[in-house]
Amino acid sequence: MKGSISIITLLVDDLQRSVSFYRDGLGLPMRSADDSSAIAFFPLNGAWLSLYPREKFAETEGVGEAGTREDLPRCTIAHNVATEKEVSEVINLARSAGARIRKEPQKVFWGGYSGYFEDPDGHLWEVAHNPFFDTP
Repeated sequence: MKGSISIITLLVDDLQRSVSFYRDGLGLPMRSADDSSAIAFFPLNGAWLSLYPREKFAETEGVGEAGTREDLPRCTIAHNVATEKEVSEVINLARSAGARIRKEPQKVFWGGYSGYFEDPDGHLWEVAHNPFFDTP
């Protein structure tokens, strides 16, 4: 695996409150064009920060159960790769290393391809190929 972190996603309870905190309070530049987006992106130096509603995460990503807050992570770490094949290779590498696979690689609603694994301490990693989004 080529070590890189592309996106850190904070799963938030109130998206607009969190956007206001990071954009207005801390002054981070926001990539999203308006406040009506379901996700917010902030370009950082070498990676991206994204904010995504926790309740939507279980519905859209299929990791954890909606309404079961204990099973939902507080954040995810994304490792973006160049191809769908690489997504599967990294997930299989994680499996061989003893990771718990939380979601097998598959096409996803936003048009990319991704899977999730949990490291030995429960940190959730997304391995993704996103043909529409350049990460630094």
